[in-house]
Amino acid sequence: MQGRVQRADTRCEYNTMRQATFCLRFALLCFLALTDGLAAAEDAYPSRTVTLVLPYPAGGPADMIARVMSARLAPRLGQTVVVDNRAGASSNIGAEYVARAAPDGYTLLFGSSPALAINTSLYPNLKYHPLTSFEPLIHAGSLPNVLVVRADVPARNPVELVALAKQPGQHFTYASAGSGGTSHLAGVLFARMTGAPLTHVPYKGTAPALQALLGGHVTMTFTDVLTALPHIQSGKLRPLGITAASPSHVLPGVQTLAEQGLKDFDVSVFFGVVAPKGLPADVRAKLSRNLQAVLAEPEVQQQLRGQGLQLPGETTPAYLGQVMRQEVAQWQRIIEETGAKVDQ
Repeated sequence: MQGRVQRADTRCEYNTMRQATFCLRFALLCFLALTDGLAAAEDAYPSRTVTLVLPYPAGGPADMIARVMSARLAPRLGQTVVVDNRAGASSNIGAEYVARAAPDGYTLLFGSSPALAINTSLYPNLKYHPLTSFEPLIHAGSLPNVLVVRADVPARNPVELVALAKQPGQHFTYASAGSGGTSHLAGVLFARMTGAPLTHVPYKGTAPALQALLGGHVTMTFTDVLTALPHIQSGKLRPLGITAASPSHVLPGVQTLAEQGLKDFDVSVFFGVVAPKGLPADVRAKLSRNLQAVLAEPEVQQQLRGQGLQLPGETTPAYLGQVMRQEVAQWQRIIEETGAKVDQ
């Protein structure tokens, strides 16, 4: 009787060991299947079209830069990369759309200073925050603005312009590409620093603002060097100063406003590609790696520099994140000091 009990116990122990071994093997097979699936998913990205959302209308400098980069990114990813223009509300429409998108690498934002730094201090009910809603991918460079006046305005430098604006009976106006953008805030900062009485006239984009200036509807504007360059070369517009910290290589004879007495005047537009927060690390690395490779191509650099873009010394996601943090803090200070508001 005792021997039977022992044999029964032995069989129970044996069955228990078999069950444990089976469970262990099953768990191992599941783990291997999962890791194989993850590796396959990584290799498969992207398996369909990638959309690069541009929160501006077609035809402007941001549109040009985004299309150059997307065209060279597509063959590297092995998929079509389309630019989707979702303009409006000082780039908030496009930025909010991307912030709400699935963090899967198929919806990206080609953003600039308003979406990635300025708007969080101008719009109290903003539905995204540049520092918490996005994953930085690459810093794509910066584009300085230039203060230009019509050729018939008798001012050769900022000092003469301010003196004219302060004369009795004068009514100087400046056009911008829209409330809240750098062309608007550069005017606010200029008026604050010089005491010049300037009236802001917002337009729906860079092109309409420039046409208003060329048509004699406004006195001046702070626009990007790319857009202003052909009109400066034709003699229709006169440049009075670069708004960035350093001169522009496409306007080598034009001093910065800081060099002409407006200390620390630095208003330029930076560009970066970001993705919705929560992007998988492997997808983020693949996108960033390929975007950096695109920007490193000599042909791309030549094309972008020829359009006035100042290429950054570093393009990494960490660098873009650092720039965004610095710009958010800088614009918050400027907006608080000047009392700048979005025109209704």
